[in-house]
Amino acid sequence: MEEEPAGAAGIPEVLRQVGPRLRRLRVERGVTLAGLAEATGISKSTLSRLESGRRRPALDLLLPIAQAHQVPLDELVGAPEAGDPRVRIAPREIHGMTVLPLTRAAGPIQAFKMVIPPRPEPPEPRVHEGYEWLYVLSGRLRLILAEHDLVLRAGEAAEFDTRLPHWFASADEHPVEVLSLFGRQGERMHVRARPRKG
Repeated sequence: MEEEPAGAAGIPEVLRQVGPRLRRLRVERGVTLAGLAEATGISKSTLSRLESGRRRPALDLLLPIAQAHQVPLDELVGAPEAGDPRVRIAPREIHGMTVLPLTRAAGPIQAFKMVIPPRPEPPEPRVHEGYEWLYVLSGRLRLILAEHDLVLRAGEAAEFDTRLPHWFASADEHPVEVLSLFGRQGERMHVRARPRKG
C-alpha cells in the first residue's frame, strides 16, 4: 500500500522551526555567531537572519552549518510535528542501489538515503534537469562530474547542476551510504570534495 502524499500545509511550519532549531543547537554547543561565521564562511548577519526567521533556509546555507556542527542535515530541518511523524516508505532497488525516500510527497526538494554497492561496469555519465546535493554518510563515493573525477569521503558533500554530465558509485570494493537531496531547478555548482588521486 502506497503512502498517501502529505499536504504542503506542513512545509511553512517546518521552515519556521529551522531558525529556532539553528539557534538552540548553536547555543547548546557554546558557539558564537562569529565563531560559526568563521567555520562556515557565512556572514554573521546572514546567520542571525536565519536564526530569527528573516532569511529563508536554503541548502547552500544549511549544509555548511550541519558540517560545522557535525550533525546530520535532517537534525537542522526536522519534520512536521503534527500527526504521526513516522515515515513508512519501503526501500526500493534502483539500478542496483537500495534507495529509501525520506520525503513522503513530491515537492521542490526530495530527499533519499542511498546504499550504493561497488559497480564493476565503466562510468556512464548522464544529464537531466534538476539540482542535486550528495552527502556521504559512510564509505567512499566516486563522483564524475563533467571533467572532474572526485572521491568524497564520509562527512563530505557535493552539490551540482544535474544538466552537467555526472555519474557516481562506490569508490572501492565496499558499499557507500549517501544522503541525496534533489531539487528540480539547477542554478549553480559547488563541489566540496578532494580531487581523486591517481
